[in-house]
Amino acid sequence: MRPHTGYQLANLRSYLEDIVGVDHVIGEEEARSRAAVDQYWLTHMWQARGEDVPSPAFIVRPASTAEVAGVMRVCHTYRIPVVPRGGGSGTQGGASTPYGGIVLDLGRMDRIYEIDETSLVLDAQPGINGRVLENLLNERGLMLAHYPSSVDISSLGGYLAARGSGVMSTKYGKAEDMVLSVEVVLPTGEVLDTLAHPNHAAGPGLLQLFVGSEGTLGVITRVRIRLDPIPASRRFQMVTFPGVAEGLEAGRRVMTRRLRPAVMRLYDEGATVKSLQSTGHRVSGVNLVVMTDGEEDLAGAEMAHIERIVTECGGQLAGEAEGAHWWEHRYDFYKPPLQPGYPQLYGTVETVTDYRSILPLYEAKKALLHEKYAAWSPQYTAHFSHWYPWGTMIYDRFYIDSPPESAEEALRLHNQVWADCSRVNLRHGGVLNEHHGIGLKLGWLMSEQSPTGHRLVQQIKDTLDPARIMNPGKLGLAL
Repeated sequence: MRPHTGYQLANLRSYLEDIVGVDHVIGEEEARSRAAVDQYWLTHMWQARGEDVPSPAFIVRPASTAEVAGVMRVCHTYRIPVVPRGGGSGTQGGASTPYGGIVLDLGRMDRIYEIDETSLVLDAQPGINGRVLENLLNERGLMLAHYPSSVDISSLGGYLAARGSGVMSTKYGKAEDMVLSVEVVLPTGEVLDTLAHPNHAAGPGLLQLFVGSEGTLGVITRVRIRLDPIPASRRFQMVTFPGVAEGLEAGRRVMTRRLRPAVMRLYDEGATVKSLQSTGHRVSGVNLVVMTDGEEDLAGAEMAHIERIVTECGGQLAGEAEGAHWWEHRYDFYKPPLQPGYPQLYGTVETVTDYRSILPLYEAKKALLHEKYAAWSPQYTAHFSHWYPWGTMIYDRFYIDSPPESAEEALRLHNQVWADCSRVNLRHGGVLNEHHGIGLKLGWLMSEQSPTGHRLVQQIKDTLDPARIMNPGKLGLAL
């Protein structure tokens, strides 16, 4: 538990300073307040309404695996909560500090050990910024084909901690598909290297135990991850459909015929207005953005095949220029002034399910929000942005322009909307989240998703983290 008396705090600080240096244990109030939150709406609302948001006692900034291990040994011994933090770009409260303790800021751990241009493998520390990393790779004709909307503020380790996804995941996979191995400091201070390669028959794979664990099972301190060459050619197309059903059917046919577009994003009418028209597109209705890439002849042939499929499904080609415009402005929607923010109440209630269930899921969630919450005049938009051979994900948002004035009432409304939408997801074969993570926001619903599975995760947590200090309150795991 967090120490409360002066000499206990002073002792803890001196122990930590001995490991990472005096300059890298930060106790200033303003810094601690910033480190208490990520992009989780509730914490920002709570702060803005003048309510108390628990802060960490210190921010600790290690530079090496050895320093992380030393910090973990101290915190394990004295039962100090530890919240690992990358860029702080998460929206689920995964880097918030509801139980105090320390924030383990990994920003100094930004070293690249090696870029293997023969095997196309990156070996690096987890704290390197996404944009900095991408620029360095691009200079060598390479890319980490992740490209999340948070690339300017997120970190390599954060990609893995929440099983993140980028705009080209349909072809290149999510972060969990790209990673080859990780080094992890366990809550006791022990260091674990997973097997060098993820494809093996050498017993159960431990890699994916830590990918997506959101700092609850240990601290990722080194990453080996697949790279890709920058493609020689990219081809674009925008397609307008009569409705969402036709667009989903076109996407299903593309994927079940085993084509591999790098990007395929279907926008409903509301998302076309918010995401496309607001960024300069001259389209309306339901629209699909498609990008193929690779060698010029292959990218062109694949696009031609996709164009035949979408027109079979009632799509009208809106032109390559509209598709290329999307690529150039793909991050604009996720930045000010287009990115929503407090005091507006909003949330991305996304999930993933199979092709048979995706349209009923979309229709049920849209109806729920417009009917049950009609008094709050909610807006609902959706796009379908990450496609698999068996199904697709829905990136859908609700917006409430005038939430309750009371902090507690706003919190209650926020949580109820999330619970209702999440239960629609589960009833239609979906999961609680596809690529933003669970954090504090959805942890309380984890046992509804899989009671037995959640119990097993808790048992693993208790084995690895007997003092229960790692990122307490996240993933719905017991304190």
